[in-house]
Parts: sequence; C-alpha cells; structure tokens
Amino acid sequence: MKWLDGEGSDKDIVVSSRIRLARNIRDIKFPQELNNEMAEEIKNKVNNSVIADERNNDVFKYYDLKDINSTEQRVLVEKHLISPGLLQNSQIGGFLIRKDEKVTVMINEEDHIRMQVIYPGLNLEACWEEADKLDDIIEANTEYAFDEKIGYLTACPTNIGTGMRASVMLHLPSLVLTKQINGIFQAVSQIGLTVRGLYGEGSNAKGNLFQISNQITLGESEKDIMNKLKNIVQQLINNERQAREKIYKFNKIKIEDKIYRSLGILKNARIMNSEESMELLSDIKLGIEMNIIRNIGRKTINKLIIKTQPANVQSKYNKDLNPNERDIKRAEIIRKELDI
Repeated sequence: MKWLDGEGSDKDIVVSSRIRLARNIRDIKFPQELNNEMAEEIKNKVNNSVIADERNNDVFKYYDLKDINSTEQRVLVEKHLISPGLLQNSQIGGFLIRKDEKVTVMINEEDHIRMQVIYPGLNLEACWEEADKLDDIIEANTEYAFDEKIGYLTACPTNIGTGMRASVMLHLPSLVLTKQINGIFQAVSQIGLTVRGLYGEGSNAKGNLFQISNQITLGESEKDIMNKLKNIVQQLINNERQAREKIYKFNKIKIEDKIYRSLGILKNARIMNSEESMELLSDIKLGIEMNIIRNIGRKTINKLIIKTQPANVQSKYNKDLNPNERDIKRAEIIRKELDI
C-alpha cells in the first residue's frame, strides 16, 4: 500500500484523493464487444504507448489479469489499485502500475483505457497533474475516440465529455454519530455529486468512510469539476470538525469510553468479522484524530483497514480460509498491529 505513504492536506478527515480518466481508441469496439485477439492488440498498444516515453521505462510494470489468481485480483481491488469493474473483464483485461502505486492504467475495463491517480489526503490538483501528463503520453501514440462537440466518447454515457471522475474519500464518524449525514448527502446529490462506499459504485459505506465524486462529465471542464468537488469536500471537512468539537465538549466521557472500549476489543478479540473490524477501527481512527489516542499512528489504522479486508487476509496466509477461519486470522492481524 505504497500510495498511502506521504502526506496530504486535511489528513485528519481526508483519506485519499483520486482522478480517473476514461478513454477509448478510435474506430475500435468497446471492451464488451471485443474478441480475444483484438483485446490483446489493445493491451499491447496501450502498454507500448506508456513505455514509449523514456520517463516511464523503468517505473511502470505491466500485468495481464488472467495470469493473476482470483484472490490476488481482489487484493488489488481492496488496495484501490484497480477497479472492481476490471475484474468483470478478467479474461481480456490488463493493467500497468507505477512503482509507487499512485498511478495505474487499466486496459479493457468498461473502456479501453482507465487511467487512475490516487494520493493520500486532499490532493486533487496533484492527481490531475499526473493524470493529464499520462493522458498526453498515451495520446501521442494513440488516437482517441473524440467528438469536437461533446468530447471523449465512452462506453457509458455518464462518462462522455471530459471522461473524468474526481473523487475524495472522507472519514465522517461524527456526522454519522450526530445524525447529520443523511441530510448532508441529500443536499450533495442535488448539485451533481454522488456518494458511494469504500470501493466506489455499488459498494456499501463501511467504517464511516464515504467516497464523494462528480456525477457530471459533460459540459464542465476538468477544472470546474475539481473546484466544485473541492468546495463541497471543504464544507464536509468543516462540518465534521465542528461535530467532533461538539460531541467532545458535551459528551467527553461518553466518547472516550466508546473509543477505549473499541481499542480494548481490537487488542483482545480472537474472532473479528469484517464489518465489526471496520466499525471499531473507525472509532480508533477518530480517537487518534481527536488526540484521545496518542500512541497509534494514523497510517497504521489506514493500512490496517485494507489489511483486514477479506482477500488481503486470505492472501497473507496464502491458503483458502473459510469465513470463520478468516475472522480468526483477521483478529490475529489486528492484535499484532496494535501490540504496542
């Protein structure tokens, strides 16, 4: 999980920022209609386009998805390195990943090309700068499907235009505790943004982690999309901080008790399912950010959230585990990490 290393602004609430660009090659069918031969041709073309730039020769590595077992494929999704959508095309898909894991180029997902840049903290501008450079490198060797009036052509109409999805992952436990979250998210949805769970579209919100992203890609520039998202995210950050101050001021003992009880369970439990671990780790993360817990680092919890996901647990022990065995091993991982 190298991309989690480093710092970004508002790191007490913002876990990550991400920019994704959807692109397709001109006059070639979308991935859903590709045969294996054409899919291989696209993978080779995109791979060669990326490494054609000498700056990328030694920093990107290519992987063919069909050469990776199903557990490791899910591990990549849980680490936010590839999308769940790429797994749906596992027989024709592939990806390039940069050594620092901040940049991934997915091939033959829903579109021929999905570029992803992910950074810790609130870092949308840095993500966009990286994505824009990579986009230029690929376009120098590949002719995109593009219309002068509407922009980039994509398999899903909702991505037509810029083809850009900007998203920010936020930890908002205090807004959940104070029951403000639903009203806020309803307001957010009315201005062209959407709220999703930990792994984007179709995933549930766990551990009070929410992904906020743009819904509209047509008729707005990349800068407009980022500015709108950033303004709303900043409001959510302010609301969460105010809620934290309020609950600590009026319920100091109660919130400390909740956090220390969660820490006690995590440090001693012998069986832990995924949902419970996410809830308890969220409490610890809040305790760290409120300076209630001082001997555990933010990165430890951020990485532990990923390490305790089902496929990551399975991969660590390199064997098939039934759900009960996995819950036992998850508890073991958490105890070792928090043995301080």
